[in-house]
Amino acid sequence: MKETIKEVIEHEAQAIKNIPVNDGFVKAIELIFQQVHNKKGKLVASGMGKAGQIAANIATTFSSTGTPSVFLHPSDSQHGDLGIIQENDVLLLISNSGKTREIIELVQLANNLHPGLPLIVISSNPESELAKNTEAFIYTGNPKEVCPLGLSPTTSTTVMTVIGDALVVSMMNKIGFTNEEYAKRHHGGYLGDKSRKQAKETGIKISA
Repeated sequence: MKETIKEVIEHEAQAIKNIPVNDGFVKAIELIFQQVHNKKGKLVASGMGKAGQIAANIATTFSSTGTPSVFLHPSDSQHGDLGIIQENDVLLLISNSGKTREIIELVQLANNLHPGLPLIVISSNPESELAKNTEAFIYTGNPKEVCPLGLSPTTSTTVMTVIGDALVVSMMNKIGFTNEEYAKRHHGGYLGDKSRKQAKETGIKISA
């Protein structure tokens, strides 16, 4: 049992190390900065199934670190939730196969509502329809799933999470995000208390 656990950890760690760091990351950061911080739009993240859970996590982490973001479920978008999209937004779409029907339909529907919205795609398939119709494509490296069946999203979702973290941290650095700003967005819990204490240590007063 312990040997299996070690193998899983080693497999996923290697997949993370093999993520290609290319211009797709840089283009994605510039798009998010331009649309959200310059044009005052927001990041709209979406994905289906497990990829959707990763997209939701990325959206909330961006929001808590100074880049307004929301998660839009691709199925719910077809039942009215598409209305959350505005003209200056940027879409961050996650699809391991690059062929997820609901995501492809979301792109079409969003374009009908606001033509020309910039797209960022995270996928393992650079030849997919999604990959070929995006301004910024981030390749996962197409890692083999550690699932013994080779089916359940395991390694692929780990890699997607790390890519999301890389985008978030890069944006935090780009906008000079501070403890003070973090404290304003995260009032409760341990992290809220910690961020206020750190801001106070730098001479900045944050109301409790």
